[in-house]
Amino acid sequence: MSLDPRRFLLDLYQAALGAVSAEKCLPAFLPAPPKGRTLVIGAGKGAAAMAKAVEDHWPGELSGLVVTRYHHGADCKRIEVVEASHPVPDAAGQRAAQRMLDMVQGMTEDDLVLCLISGGGSALLAAPAEGVSLSEKQAINKALLKSGANIGEMNCVRKHLSAIKGGRLALACAPARVVTLLISDVPGDDPGVIASGPTLPDPTTCADALAVLKKYAIEVPPHVRALLESGAVETPKPGDERFARNSHHVMATAQMALEAAAEAARKAGITPYILSDDMEGEARDIGMAHAALARQVARRGQPFAKPCVILSGGETTVTVRGNGRGGRNAEFLLSLAIALNGEPGVHAIACDTDGIDGSEDNAGALLAPDSVERAAQQGMRAKSMLENNDGYGFFSALGDLVVSGPTRTNVNDFRAVLVL
Repeated sequence: MSLDPRRFLLDLYQAALGAVSAEKCLPAFLPAPPKGRTLVIGAGKGAAAMAKAVEDHWPGELSGLVVTRYHHGADCKRIEVVEASHPVPDAAGQRAAQRMLDMVQGMTEDDLVLCLISGGGSALLAAPAEGVSLSEKQAINKALLKSGANIGEMNCVRKHLSAIKGGRLALACAPARVVTLLISDVPGDDPGVIASGPTLPDPTTCADALAVLKKYAIEVPPHVRALLESGAVETPKPGDERFARNSHHVMATAQMALEAAAEAARKAGITPYILSDDMEGEARDIGMAHAALARQVARRGQPFAKPCVILSGGETTVTVRGNGRGGRNAEFLLSLAIALNGEPGVHAIACDTDGIDGSEDNAGALLAPDSVERAAQQGMRAKSMLENNDGYGFFSALGDLVVSGPTRTNVNDFRAVLVL
């Protein structure tokens, strides 16, 4: 079989992205126009592309505001697009959140609020709870990002220190009907976790948020802790009748991306196996697990016969201990490379579907059997670079970064391990 492993893996990534684009997924979920006005609001890395898809397919009048990450905008005519900071919130996101809360005031029962939510909205919708400053939220957010907390744990804390997340935005829209369309970037596709669920009721509690802070030894100012301990920042819960007229639809998921990549692999003559769409845990641990599976396939033809490609999705975490340039996909691949130790015939790609690996300028990277050897020839020690969380530096020096630019969607990590 004549196959270019690098081109094959990049093609799978592109197939995955195409399957979860807003233009492909959103139109089928648009509701009927209401008797009254339609207001579009939203946040996330895919929010601008989602707004553009609404504009392109909506039959009636339309206005609104969405906030997205810097350089993730789209050419919208009727819906304003504001860009702000991610993964750490900034004043632009705070101003956009306040404007959004102001815009939904005075809606009627005949009106429709169409809310477009994708991953990244937690940072982009920055409206700190009363008594919490933006700088305090920034500091807590940075600590959470470095702690190794998973996305559900991080968003539990974010919800309870917000004036807009955890269902509060939907309550501000009342009595208008709220329809939320979501692109899922969270393992398990829980709509209440995506972007910290600004329009969905929240089953987590202030006590849960305090438990997360304790688990990861994250210090917060005394007055912030007092807010959580008093329950003053508790979120609205499932069963609250104020959500009764609202609905939501998860329209794009990691599973959809993986299935599209699997179909592309089959067309190329390679048998695909989807391992999981919601893997969580330390990126380096997930890398070691994938390496063990790939070795078993390569050496023993178990549990799959080669040639094959092993696909997985989800969101790993990185507990930052070094000072290198990382990203969870680069960390996964560097750990995979070390564990494979040059295993012949094993190639891999790991990329974030939003086009940004953590906070870097790459989506992820590619791995070949000779990656560690080529690095050694340049004087790089793979194990040392992993300990320094410097996966970006490792793959950059090899010329193996994948730089896609903003994809304007986000269903989290995409991994493919090819065994020839």
